[in-house]
Amino acid sequence: MGRLAGKRAVVLGASSDGNMGQVIARRLLDEGARVLVSGRKADVLEAFAQETGCDWTACDLTDEASVNALAETAVTRMGGVDIAINATGWGLLKPFLEVTRAELDAMTALQLVGPHQFFQAMVRKMAKSHGGTGGSIITISSATATIMLNDHAIYMGTKAGTDHIVRCIAHEFGADGIRANSISPGLTDTPMNEEAKQVPGLFESFRASYPLGRWGTSDDVAAAVVFLASDECFMTGENLQVNGGLTLRRNPTRDEISASVAAAMAKG
Repeated sequence: MGRLAGKRAVVLGASSDGNMGQVIARRLLDEGARVLVSGRKADVLEAFAQETGCDWTACDLTDEASVNALAETAVTRMGGVDIAINATGWGLLKPFLEVTRAELDAMTALQLVGPHQFFQAMVRKMAKSHGGTGGSIITISSATATIMLNDHAIYMGTKAGTDHIVRCIAHEFGADGIRANSISPGLTDTPMNEEAKQVPGLFESFRASYPLGRWGTSDDVAAAVVFLASDECFMTGENLQVNGGLTLRRNPTRDEISASVAAAMAKG
């Protein structure tokens, strides 16, 4: 029997093939949880659900009505929610002075307002004072909410803001049986980073920053999710640095990245 046997989990941000949300969902299923995956792409979700045996429904995190409908669907289909995971994100990399108002609005909607709406909807279903049984809320943050990286300001700021919202939930709803935590990966080998990985030397420029000698994987994050979601976890309001020790050091500078890319390209 798995560590999450009998638990009912919602994973938002699982509508890209092989992304972190899907890896997390697979691990939850392996641990015995019943899983409802969600995101914007219905065709991808449906195919994933057919392959794995989980449930699915589409949801646009930036639309409050859609988020509330996701929570209602979870209760209708699974009878409640014990685990709620937000694995959405948009890795905007752009020089600070070139970020537009439209990009600010889009990033804030996806990485601050949207998660706030998701947490609200899930707390209403999970809190004991609302008829729930408590549970675990988990959001995927980033090491860059703590340490610097060039050309990443609005991404970093919205992730840091969401980390603090998680702390507020932990503080206010602990008596309702809710734990709330975030996980901060560093550079991770995911589909979102596939284009960057194809640039010779770019990924390699980060390796020296990791005391454990490698960048992360979605499996590393999924393992942390299982702990935070399990009844063994006596932790709330925390940000887990699941990044091989990256935040003990720093990300490479723009010049260091450029030099690594140039050296790799020169080698052919």
